[in-house]
Amino acid sequence: MGFRLSKIYTRTGDKGETGLGDGRRVPKDHPRVEAIGDVDTLNSQLGLLLAGLNAHRSECPGLIDIIEVLEPCQHRLFDLGGELAMPIYQALNIAEIERLEAAIDRWNEEVGPLENFILPGGSTLIAQAHVCRSLARSAERRCQQLNALEPLAGAGLAYINRLSDLLFVAARLIAKRQGVAEILWQAAAKPER
Repeated sequence: MGFRLSKIYTRTGDKGETGLGDGRRVPKDHPRVEAIGDVDTLNSQLGLLLAGLNAHRSECPGLIDIIEVLEPCQHRLFDLGGELAMPIYQALNIAEIERLEAAIDRWNEEVGPLENFILPGGSTLIAQAHVCRSLARSAERRCQQLNALEPLAGAGLAYINRLSDLLFVAARLIAKRQGVAEILWQAAAKPER
């Protein structure tokens, strides 16, 4: 493969615009650029989660299959960013959504039903999985905003939705495999009348 970037800065964005893969120039706060940015942020945070999971894999071998499911997600998020940057480009497909659904079903069977709402915490890894989940929801909202203006083709919207579900179940599975109790939400006491 040849070099993709020979120069990091181009100065073409200094006045608040950026180029898309189809040749259009749009403001840097265009909904398409906002969606690309949220997907990129999610991918960066997912990288942080994977680094943490890899750092703990020797003391908790149960994390290995979580890593194996999540690692390809970074590549697919990069594909989604490509689809957003190049509107006619389609990289994601239904097979990738089915892969996530199979992992969700397998993991959900292991963790069992929810007893209550859970809070994002218990360990750094659990909390980071929830950070990724919430960022996936944010990226999904940005993509939906873009979709209302410029309809998106392909499986991208379904993929980002399913990924947030996967990350929620991953957080629960990390807790179980680390032997950390989930933090159940406790409603505020109702004021006496």
